Amino acid sequence: MKPKKAMSARQLCELVVEALEDLKAKDIKVLDVRGKSSITDMMVVASGASDRQVRALADSVVEKARQSGVQPLGVEGQQAGEWIVVDLVDVVVHIMLPQVRDFYNLEKLWDTNAPE
Repeated sequence: MKPKKAMSARQLCELVVEALEDLKAKDIKVLDVRGKSSITDMMVVASGASDRQVRALADSVVEKARQSGVQPLGVEGQQAGEWIVVDLVDVVVHIMLPQVRDFYNLEKLWDTNAPE
């Protein structure tokens, strides 16, 4: 039996976005942070309407990743469900309630097109 070929960061992002879209995540953004971060290549940021949906979205991402042979390095924030981080090594997924997302504004923090 041949071992599975490792997924590229781009392929993993596509899988994550699909998992999020399946459960109706809002405002999904993919950020390329290569050269800006040493911990990951890509970040995906999405919103859920409630803490229950945020948890369900994270579970969906973890399940789809595992089905594709990618074991998450870690999942943080499941207890509260306001902001859950799923670390897939090459891709880090942030799923948040809208008010938490507005407060932390990760897209602006990691915007690679922002003027210096």
